Amino acid sequence: MAIKFQYNKTSLNNLGKQLKMRQNALPTLQNKESALRLEVRKAKAESERVVNELEASMQRYDYLAALWNEFDPGLIAITDVDLVTVKVAGVKTPALKEIHYELRPFNAFVKPAWYADGVAILKELTRLGIESEVLLEKSRILEFQRKKTTQKVNLYEKVQIPGYKEAIRKIKRYMEDEENLSKASSKIVKSRHAAEEQAQEEAV
Repeated sequence: MAIKFQYNKTSLNNLGKQLKMRQNALPTLQNKESALRLEVRKAKAESERVVNELEASMQRYDYLAALWNEFDPGLIAITDVDLVTVKVAGVKTPALKEIHYELRPFNAFVKPAWYADGVAILKELTRLGIESEVLLEKSRILEFQRKKTTQKVNLYEKVQIPGYKEAIRKIKRYMEDEENLSKASSKIVKSRHAAEEQAQEEAV
């Protein structure tokens, strides 16, 4: 990224302000990046834990596989899922609050005795399934923000801060050269003027 500047004091002051702003912001961005990196790892681990728990539960109820053919799938339905927004390292992420179910009444005397257990099992499995999806979305959001923060850190650290420093150095060097030239030309003018005065005095 080429930094635009002019060889004058105004440009020098503006570049100085821009440089200072980025130098002050960099440690905060680096801390945010570290925090997000940690939170991404935690969210992924949590998501994996819930997925493993879901798989373990499915295997645990595998022995009921034959019985599920007798189960009425319309008996229970999810009507709504309540999510809340939780800030993690300054980033808004979703978290599961509650799952709302609609349970159709059934006659416990007519239906098999395990129906009540079947409802509880389905509730547990759906909760784990939804929770794993929410955690995956949370880790996706955090990873996206982590990448954006890393890009900004790299931009400041490797491009903008060195760029502003180089531009400031160029302006200072130019202004020093200008000052030296001005002093040198002033000396030449003075010595020439002195020589002319001396020549006039000698002519008199």
